[in-house]
Amino acid sequence: MNESSPRVRILIASYLEAHQVDRIRALDPRLEVVYEPHLLPRPRFAADHVGHPLERPEDDEKLWVSLLADAEVLFDFDRTHLEDLPERVPSVRWIQATSAGIGQLVAKHRYAERMPETVFTTASGVHAIPLAEYALMSILLFRRKLPEMLAGQRERRWEPFASTDLAGRSLAVVGMGSIGSEVARVASGFGMRVLGVKRTVAGVEPASLHSESLYPFDELHAALSGAEHLVLAAPHTPETEGMIGAAELALLAPGAIFVNVARGALVDEAALVDALESGRLGGAALDVFRDEPLPADSPFWTIPNVMVCSHSAGTSDRENERITDIFCENLHRYLEGEPLLNVLDVVRMY
Repeated sequence: MNESSPRVRILIASYLEAHQVDRIRALDPRLEVVYEPHLLPRPRFAADHVGHPLERPEDDEKLWVSLLADAEVLFDFDRTHLEDLPERVPSVRWIQATSAGIGQLVAKHRYAERMPETVFTTASGVHAIPLAEYALMSILLFRRKLPEMLAGQRERRWEPFASTDLAGRSLAVVGMGSIGSEVARVASGFGMRVLGVKRTVAGVEPASLHSESLYPFDELHAALSGAEHLVLAAPHTPETEGMIGAAELALLAPGAIFVNVARGALVDEAALVDALESGRLGGAALDVFRDEPLPADSPFWTIPNVMVCSHSAGTSDRENERITDIFCENLHRYLEGEPLLNVLDVVRMY
């Protein structure tokens, strides 16, 4: 695409700070960037791409629909038109998501079939740092007995105790993409022994992923056997759904710590409850669940050795900056006809 080519119209479909919009506009004179924040759901917190429920007045809705119809590129999926998005965006050739895990969304709405000329790119890598920090924070919380410390402080009770450290402890990380490999990198900094599990291991050096060894998915049980910690960071696909159940949890070392920053559908939650309540697991830090929001009657709210996070472990107030970095790099590639980064494989679903 050269400077005489038609301008590329970009519609920003979720809230973005004004200075990030300016960065996109300044990238190239061939870009026409449309951003109408008053037509978008208001964010509930920094870098929120869902926002408060929104029902546009009739005139605003007509305007928004017309903007969708003229767009060639979308920054994020329009969450106010998920069901009929393909019909609303006949000219869109590329959608840059603000999430890494969009495979299920695309599959659910059959976007690949309904929008065959459209490329979907993910925000893979954006959430790696905050999720890795959350995973190690959670492991440290249980191993250094932070709940006991806080309880003692609340009760003004002076009672010495012993905790444990992480050096030399084993950690199985299931899913060694950008998130899992960052978990491994941070964990190795604490001297942990990382056992990585990924879909394809042929030709991959474990050290390149900060791991002691790597196992394919069909050797999951070997990786979990005796592991003192488990971090689940794999994408949600038909292959991974329900991959952690009673048999897998039973393979872990007694008192193991489980952290899920993947998707709730990867876990047999009834088996997880049993393992926690029986004391087989020492604790669990759960950012994701099969049903979200987590129902008020879920046992996870009240099991003492569980830490519930409202699918927010990967959110950072620096997220939009990182997503804009990816978007700008991909815009440059799009304009120059080069391959885009983070293209969703609609068959593998990641």
